[in-house]
Order: sequence, then C-alpha cells, then structure tokens
Amino acid sequence: MENLRGAAFMVLAMFSFALLDTTIKILSQSMSVGQALALISIGILALLLGWSLVQGIPLWQTDYRNPRVILRSLCEVVGTCLISLALSLVPLTTVSAVIQATPLVVAMGAGLFLGQAIGWRRWIAIIVGFGGVLLIIRPGLEGFNPATLLAVAGMLALASRDLLTRALHVTLSGVQLGIHAFAFVLPASLVLMIAPGEPLVQPDAGTWALVLAGVFIGVMSYLSIIAATRFGNAGVISSFRYSRMIFALAIGFVVLGERPDAATLVGAAIIITSGIFTLWREARMRRASLVAEATI
Repeated sequence: MENLRGAAFMVLAMFSFALLDTTIKILSQSMSVGQALALISIGILALLLGWSLVQGIPLWQTDYRNPRVILRSLCEVVGTCLISLALSLVPLTTVSAVIQATPLVVAMGAGLFLGQAIGWRRWIAIIVGFGGVLLIIRPGLEGFNPATLLAVAGMLALASRDLLTRALHVTLSGVQLGIHAFAFVLPASLVLMIAPGEPLVQPDAGTWALVLAGVFIGVMSYLSIIAATRFGNAGVISSFRYSRMIFALAIGFVVLGERPDAATLVGAAIIITSGIFTLWREARMRRASLVAEATI
C-alpha cells in the first residue's frame, strides 16, 4: 500500500512537471522566457512562504547558510533557467526526453563522488542511456539543433542538484529547500528578463490565468514529489519518474501539435529502459546490503 501511495504521488508530480513545462513554453511565445519565469517564480515563492507560515515553520533557518544548500540552490537556478530557455526553442517532447537522463547522471555521480558502489551492469546501462541522449540530440548530423544542448546542460545541472540533495545532512524539509531554491531562482529570472533588453509585456487576462495556473501547478509538483519520497521503496517509486515522458508526449501531441521523429522516440525509450534497469539494480543492491547487515 505504501508503494502504491508513493507511486501515485510520483505520477502526479510528473504530470504536474509536464504541465508546468507546457505552461512555460506557451508563455514564452507571448513574452520573454525571463518574464514568464519571473512571474511564475514570484507566485511559487509566495505560496511556499505562505504554506510555511500556515504550518508554523520559521521563515529563516540557519541551515540556509550551509554551503551545500547554497550550491544546491545555484544548481536549481542553472537547471531551471536553461531548461526554460530550451523549452522556448526546442519541442517539449525533446526537452522531456533529455530530462529523462537525470537519474542516470545521478547514479553515475553517486558512484564517482559519493563512493556508492556501481556494478558493471549499471555502468553499461548508464553508457547505453547516454547513447540514447546522443541519438536525441544527433550532434553533427542533419537533424542537430544546437538549442538542444541547453536542455542537456540544464539536465546536468538538475542532476547535480539531486546529487547534492543526497549528500545533504541538514534538517531542512522539502518545502524549506524549495523556498531557498526559489529565493535564488527569482533574482536569476529577473536578470534573464532584463539582460536581453526585450520589452516587457503587459499580460492580458488569459495570460494572467496561464501564469496563475503555472504557479499552482508548480507548487503542486513540488509538494507531490516531496510526498512521494515519504512512502514505500525509493527504487520502486523513482521508476515512476519516467511517466513524465508519457505525459509530455501526450500533451505535446494534443496541445502543441508536436510530432517527434523516430530517433527521438527511440532515444527516449533507450534512456527510460536504462534508467529503470539502473534503479532496479540499485534497489536490489540496497536490499541485499540490508539483509547482510541483519544477519551479522
């Protein structure tokens, strides 16, 4: 039952993230990416702060000054800004397919920097998964779009954020980490809004409605993924992260009229298969380690 509840929250979070990506992409067609990101960031930060006040959580935490917490938020800034820029230039399904490689990068980083044991099977799965990324971006080939590299760089930044989250030893909750991160994302989005020198757009009623939708969707996605991590087996629940690609394909097809080519679909399938295998092996190794400790 715990796994089922955790999986349900993870699927809800991935659906919300796909909707948020779509919202940013649509908004970027009528205003600059920086302005769209700034408006949504202001709303998300305000709601997270309001949530903390309702829960009686102090707004200031001493752990906010922790260098790793700050570095984590900086990675959030880079990842969010680059992914948002990529969404304005590249099809939603392509960006979503690249993001699917995040767990593979996290697994590789855990082995290289956190001392986590990674067997040869997982190394092969990681390498194969990266091959799927190359198939999507196709460097040097006719279908190569340089803007796709923004999505790749953003994915690497988000993977670094997740890796730093694993290494954190602080008492901050997920909501508090979100407040800290968006306190950094907001000024970065303002710079992204002002630096290009593009004129600001006065949103009409429909645009404001879309911005408000993005704010609530963004908060729901963060709260849902926090809830998902509190239930059941982490390896099992994490595998449902890949439902984001299914939602992106459906939304891209219905809302944006996107038709991803065969290379993108095959690359996404390779990444997802490699990622699920990696998560499965990690969960299996964790269970084996727990059993060994119990018998000592």
